[in-house]
Amino acid sequence: MKYIFTVIFLGLLSLTTFSQNRLYENPQFDELAQDHEVIAIMPFKTSINLRPKQMKRLSPGQLERMEDSESIGIQAALYSWLLTREKRKGLSVEVQDPAITNAILNKAMIDTKSAQNYTPTELAELLGVDAVVMGSFKTDKPISEATALLIESVFNWGGSATNKAVMNLYIYNAKDSEVLINYHRSLDGSLGSNMDNLINRLMRKITRKMAYTK
Repeated sequence: MKYIFTVIFLGLLSLTTFSQNRLYENPQFDELAQDHEVIAIMPFKTSINLRPKQMKRLSPGQLERMEDSESIGIQAALYSWLLTREKRKGLSVEVQDPAITNAILNKAMIDTKSAQNYTPTELAELLGVDAVVMGSFKTDKPISEATALLIESVFNWGGSATNKAVMNLYIYNAKDSEVLINYHRSLDGSLGSNMDNLINRLMRKITRKMAYTK
């Protein structure tokens, strides 16, 4: 009987781990991406899930500003991560500078909320790229240093505070909006306030699967 319960427990644990960390790679990724020259990173749709008591301590619009800051932080960290590999000649494509990406999006009046009204193909055509990186990010405590410093005096979390983060990342082919990569990853624990370190942790596994980094 004890053995049966152990097997059931391990099975549930395995299912839980699988549900928290999933990586899908399009079997035709190499073929679809062989002519790609430039990719762009969209600002991620970000949500910071604060408790009701914490929400009461924020001024109107402060949470939205925090989420916008976090969104830009993720975009910048991903760009830095990919740019490092590009400079090491470990990346087969050029990554569009987020300053250019965001300027084009701002002129078209597209933000993280309204972007869902456009297909990846439409966004890629607007940005003039061969693929777009986009996704969502959820956390219960800000990760980026700028956002954390902004409200540290309000909540006094401290650097050792634990939190959860969930990222859902997609890379879409520009020609047909085909999903090339989908990476869902959950992290628990003391994640600190360094977005670059978090992105490095999240992206280690995907490096081995991306056609751009093989």
